[in-house]
Amino acid sequence: MTRPDLAALKFDSSGLIVAVAQDAATGTVLMVAYMDREAFERTVETGAAHFWSRSRQTLWKKGESSGNVLEVESIQADCDGDSLLLSVRPTGPTCHTGARACFAEPAILLDQLQATIHDRNVSRPAGSYTAQLLEQGRPQILRKVGEEAIEVIVAADHESDDALVREVADLWYHAMVLLEERGLDSSTVLRELGVRRG
Repeated sequence: MTRPDLAALKFDSSGLIVAVAQDAATGTVLMVAYMDREAFERTVETGAAHFWSRSRQTLWKKGESSGNVLEVESIQADCDGDSLLLSVRPTGPTCHTGARACFAEPAILLDQLQATIHDRNVSRPAGSYTAQLLEQGRPQILRKVGEEAIEVIVAADHESDDALVREVADLWYHAMVLLEERGLDSSTVLRELGVRRG
């Protein structure tokens, strides 16, 4: 495991340093916690993330009770040496709520999906449904958006919650393909929703 020298780190007056855990595979920020010197050393020794709990005033291993451990691949200090970035492999959900991360992820997931749709538009790989839909053009995309909207209504009125969620996911996907066809992306919609919030 690559890591900074403990002596080079700048702990605050409480003997703590901020530690950001980031998924090594996806780059998603999973959580932010604190480490004291012992937590840093224990993490280096075991390869599993350890932190200092400010509320309980104790050292704890992430996933000790849940089994959702963060396996640490590397630790980097920032340019000032007063915060750490842990590149980790999560073995399950990171957040105590059962979510993959302690931060809301919908925008990240939408960005990733939009990037995939854009890539399919540019590269048009054979066998890709998205590429095929974009090749067929706006009239076909509009038909699919309309069909999916009707399926959402039917599912909401007559089907299970799981069926409704699947139909809404289909509608969102096809709406994102339509945005791509128009040269837009999901960030424009998220900005508009941000304006309307409140």
